[in-house]
Amino acid sequence: MDFSSPQIQEKIEQILGKPESIVIHAHVPFHLGYNAGGRADVFLYKNHLDGIVYITGDLIGQKQKSSDAGNYEFMVAHKTDNEWGSNLISNLSYYTLDASINSGETMDIGAYASPENTVKAIVFDKYSTFRIGFKKYGLMLIIGITEDELEWAKRNSGSKLIEKLKEEDIYPITDLKRKSIFQ
Repeated sequence: MDFSSPQIQEKIEQILGKPESIVIHAHVPFHLGYNAGGRADVFLYKNHLDGIVYITGDLIGQKQKSSDAGNYEFMVAHKTDNEWGSNLISNLSYYTLDASINSGETMDIGAYASPENTVKAIVFDKYSTFRIGFKKYGLMLIIGITEDELEWAKRNSGSKLIEKLKEEDIYPITDLKRKSIFQ
């Protein structure tokens, strides 16, 4: 079963609502491979929260490394239209075939951390899961975090950072220029 199957689409619509008709297609399709420049297509959802949700559309059905989200698509949310998140999840998609990604794990984003933004890393969170038959599927949320939030998560855990982001009403939105929750 892959992302385009009616059962998967029905479950995702139950979670996020209907997708927009716009699809951000990768310049080189995912199935051609990473070395050929293949990336994941990205779908937009505007009826789930006050903002825009972007999810990849090529990972479900792939042989990803195990994850607490099952076989999943990446998800990122912004208050307004933003290429940063859609580009990141599209480019990061092949990583799921080589590495296990689970809720609470963090990643320094290096080149994606531009100097004018306060977001310098990401934390992953299992946003939603569902079952079809005996197989688990899900959406793995990526939330942008600041450098000191990353350091705090390394000492205390990414799961505890997610709790704090929820307490501060930041979760699930990535605001590239927001202040740290520790300032």
